[in-house]
Amino acid sequence: MNTYFRILSYARPFRQHVPLYILCATLAILFGLLNFTLLKPLFDVIFKQADPDELLAYSVYPEFEPSINYLNHLFNYYLIEATEIYGAFGSLVYVCLIIVTSVFLSNLFTYISGVILARVRAKVIKRMRMDIFEKVSTLHIGYFSDERKGDLISKITNDVQEVENSVVQSLKVIFKEPATVILYFAVLFAMSFKLTIFTLVLIPISGGIIGYITKKLKRRALQSQESLGRIVNILDETISGMRVIKAFNARKYIVGKFDKETDFYSKVNISMAKKNEAAGPISQFFGVSVVAGILVFGGSLVLANESPLSPSAFLSYIIIFTQILIPTKEISRALSSIQRGLASARRIFAVVDTETKIQNDPKAIQISGFDKSITFNSVSFSYEQDVVLSDINLTLEKGKTIALVGPSGGGKSTLADLVPRFYDPTVGSILIDGIDLKQIDIDSLRKQMGIVTQESILFNDTIFNNIAFGMTDVSQEQVEHAAKIANAHEFILKLENGYETNIGERGTKLSGGQRQRISIARAVLKNPPILILDEATSALDTESERLVQEALTNLMQNRTSLVIAHRLSTIQHADEIVVIEKGRIIEKGTHEALLANKGLYHKLSNMQSFQ
Repeated sequence: MNTYFRILSYARPFRQHVPLYILCATLAILFGLLNFTLLKPLFDVIFKQADPDELLAYSVYPEFEPSINYLNHLFNYYLIEATEIYGAFGSLVYVCLIIVTSVFLSNLFTYISGVILARVRAKVIKRMRMDIFEKVSTLHIGYFSDERKGDLISKITNDVQEVENSVVQSLKVIFKEPATVILYFAVLFAMSFKLTIFTLVLIPISGGIIGYITKKLKRRALQSQESLGRIVNILDETISGMRVIKAFNARKYIVGKFDKETDFYSKVNISMAKKNEAAGPISQFFGVSVVAGILVFGGSLVLANESPLSPSAFLSYIIIFTQILIPTKEISRALSSIQRGLASARRIFAVVDTETKIQNDPKAIQISGFDKSITFNSVSFSYEQDVVLSDINLTLEKGKTIALVGPSGGGKSTLADLVPRFYDPTVGSILIDGIDLKQIDIDSLRKQMGIVTQESILFNDTIFNNIAFGMTDVSQEQVEHAAKIANAHEFILKLENGYETNIGERGTKLSGGQRQRISIARAVLKNPPILILDEATSALDTESERLVQEALTNLMQNRTSLVIAHRLSTIQHADEIVVIEKGRIIEKGTHEALLANKGLYHKLSNMQSFQ
């Protein structure tokens, strides 16, 4: 129930709609009930089925009292009066007009209450979807290494949709359906207390069976949503890696993998469907059984003149009771389907409740620039149990360029990721101008940095928007100036729509070198004092590398740079080269000094010179 109430908490800002919804829903129920209560006077007065003494009593104007009997008496009084003036047929038309009006009003208020509920439902789902999306955007980088991207996408799309279809859709069950049952039973109790008590003894039997089915659905619902997340993940990997799949003739393997998962999803949903579909018929069967029991028990009392109900009243009683079966069936169906939504909600809230490991200090300091140096003091870092960096001591002075080199997997990228606080050190501290990064506001820290990685992260948007990404009030001239520095302006102008050309998902409409130059132009436009370049040219051909390297040289002028390099030829002029192996700094110095040292750098340099 805690999960259900938490879902309802998303509707709290829209509680101003509740009074109008309750009013409309109540009126819809009352006018619906009126349709069936009119059947008794129809039989009694127009078709002269009532006792003569009872008709005589109805011919006297009643004294006011707040009760159903008063309303019944008042209606019969006017009906008898209409019969005397217009005759039986005229009265029949009169009653039918009232019934039609009552049905119209009942449906009108049902429509209005449904629209109000739909509006609240749409806003609740928007809040929930934004809540999980905003949470995902604040989580630390390491979270996305542990979680499957497809499963996260499934939670934001499919799981939220499931919550809407089952849980939020069933909000009317909270008020309208129970209120309908209560009001209908109130009328039934007023008509015959003894007979209604008899019905209440029979009804819990079907309720217990529905409850058992609902419990069985709970586990299957969670399995279904988890399987759907895996399906989305396979789809994402397949579409992203289609080139590799075709190159390695792995289509049968990936199709088999997809078939296995969809088969499991199919079996789980068939199992759920069997239980879900059983809920309605079982509810209806027991409902009809209860009606049959009432007919036998109540009918015997009427035949033996042991019931206060006349035959017409008993017929009205049966008709009204059958209408209770509709909301009770809706309640049982909602309770069955709601388990799937609750399973989805638990998956959503598992993300929403995740604590991000990188958080702002409540007293975080805002910085507006960078004056002296970035210092690593005895920094170590571990992913879970795996030690990646050990006892790193390093100083990057303003205006200088430090290059990180070494074998793959040595910890170079991790060291660079610590500077913008994508991760925090496990041991030690990193200072910028003598202030611990943990004491600095994260946004103001990252404003000082521009990052260009080996993989150009571009978005399915125009070139202009990709260069101006995350920045506001940027002019066309500023974007073009940044593109010129990045050696991108010329090729952009040759595109069909220039800077307004859409580059496709992840920039697939551009070559690798073009994508990289767009990324560099983005960094140029940001104009950061600190640059982090993570193997920005390693995946390029010779011509593209020359253009990109020239753009990087332009970008690095008068800036503090931390460069991760695979090709040593690109960092020979760095102020200091730091050689990292197995998470430790084993050498430091200039290009010439390291070559003279005859260490690992010398070995790596010789290996590349023979390639």
